[in-house]
Amino acid sequence: MKASQFLISTLKEAPADAEVVSHQLMMRAGMIKKLGAGIYNYRPMGLRVIRKVEAIVREEMNRAGAIELSMPVIQPAELWQETGRFEKMGPELLRIRDRHERDFVVQPTSEEVITDIARQDIRSYKQMPKNFYQIQTKFRDERRPRFGLMRGREFTMKDAYSFDRDPTAAKASYQVMAEAYRRIFDRFGLRYRAVAADSGAIGGDLSEEFQVIAATGEDAIVYCPSSDYAANMEKAEALTPAGPRPAASQALTHTPTPGKSTCADVAELLGLPLARTVKSLVLATDEVNEQGAAIKTQVWLLLLRGDHDMNEVKVGKLPGLAGFRFATVPEIETHFGCKPGYLGPIGLKQPVKLVTDREVAVMADWVCGANAVDFHLTGVNWGRDLAEPDMVADLRNVVSGDASPDGQGLLAIERGIEVGHVFYLGTKYSKAMNATFLDEDGKPKFMEMGCYGIGVTRLPAAAIEQNHDERGIIWPDAIAPFTVVVCPIGAHRSEAVRQEAQALHDALQALGVDVMLDDRDERPGAMFADWELIGVPHRVVISERGLKEGQLEYQHRRDSAATKVPADGVLAFLKGRLQA
Repeated sequence: MKASQFLISTLKEAPADAEVVSHQLMMRAGMIKKLGAGIYNYRPMGLRVIRKVEAIVREEMNRAGAIELSMPVIQPAELWQETGRFEKMGPELLRIRDRHERDFVVQPTSEEVITDIARQDIRSYKQMPKNFYQIQTKFRDERRPRFGLMRGREFTMKDAYSFDRDPTAAKASYQVMAEAYRRIFDRFGLRYRAVAADSGAIGGDLSEEFQVIAATGEDAIVYCPSSDYAANMEKAEALTPAGPRPAASQALTHTPTPGKSTCADVAELLGLPLARTVKSLVLATDEVNEQGAAIKTQVWLLLLRGDHDMNEVKVGKLPGLAGFRFATVPEIETHFGCKPGYLGPIGLKQPVKLVTDREVAVMADWVCGANAVDFHLTGVNWGRDLAEPDMVADLRNVVSGDASPDGQGLLAIERGIEVGHVFYLGTKYSKAMNATFLDEDGKPKFMEMGCYGIGVTRLPAAAIEQNHDERGIIWPDAIAPFTVVVCPIGAHRSEAVRQEAQALHDALQALGVDVMLDDRDERPGAMFADWELIGVPHRVVISERGLKEGQLEYQHRRDSAATKVPADGVLAFLKGRLQA
């Protein structure tokens, strides 16, 4: 490929609305162009990266025995109504109507359609296992699209769905996919972790996320440096502290704390560690009638240590707390007789369900709100001052230094960007859509399903967040738009330079290398700046002076300086670097 035949459109400055590094650099490198909120044109340079991602995904999916198909972007609402997701999914699901006033959706995912395909075409246990996949456009109507391709509304995703006769076979299919994903992400050349994850809105109980490690990542990844344990923050378990609860050593005291409504402020005022305080979080759950109106409300009080944060996913899975919401101020005042900021479990006006975190359950002589403005209770103890809680559970996010759940050391936390997710779904969708097959005994059974996604257009952005410097992008070889760029200096003045550059380009192309010959006659500084911004990993510079000395200059994108290479050995040298 010659630069004069391609579209190279770099910018010195990123648009003002480009917030994160990947968004800034993809815009500056001419890879994407904004068309609307969360909607982008993929320009030729960016599309080459996406196509390389797709090729690796497709090769490994085919190798794992998956079968490619394509499902429509626009899908009939009837299928989504069968599972209830047409009503439940919320505003992220873009609903549209055609000229006949029939309801459709713009697909954010395709569980319903693939289940419809399976229930029509898979009749017998002899036809399973089956795994179907597509690489297709998706749309999610994000409330606040941001960060370029990291959180856009229209994007490309690889989604796959497995169908099996029983849970054992389904879990085997899951493991095949989990291993295929490891091969895929290994080939991308990125640092990543596969972490145990919560299944979220899609459902299921066996789930892993594939997270690209990046300091700017939105997700917290919990791992144990001494073992293979890794989980996302939603899933990571905070273990019950070792040892019995200490005996009470302080009297219960009604202590003035004027104007101090947070645990941090109270701890500072009293000269105590923040870990001695307990925060009160008030939740509510509603029992509703067929019309969706609340007919009964239960108020819950959750107690966490002052230096810990509530994990909403864990809380939402506790008995009775599914679909919880935070209580309103009137509900709080009715039950506690006090406004938020000074709440506690002693002296309630009306009863609540009391749930305490594992840490709080073994604390003694702790501090909490007194249900009176400007007052807290100190020296609070279980059994003596208040009854044991209705429930003790893991309510919190883990922190660095917590014990690893596998008993192999202490936990550490780093940031990551989710680019892939594998689920074992079970019969969640097959039951809702009556997708059955005849088993060996001649009786109908529901298909066991798995679901496997990769964010194809998100992955280049994640790769940039992990691999960049002050000059621009640093692509791994496998997904770079071009692997090698040949930069002739003064080619329009020197026939020798022009011929050498063309010969090297042609030789690399014959070897199957994605090579770019920059024939634009740019100044060296401008030429090099473009390719450093774009992030091509290998650069060869050919100059008249170098040819007279019998040498060319090679520089990897991560190198701080160029290396001189004999002109007659440059092809062998490059082959070695590319293989490495």
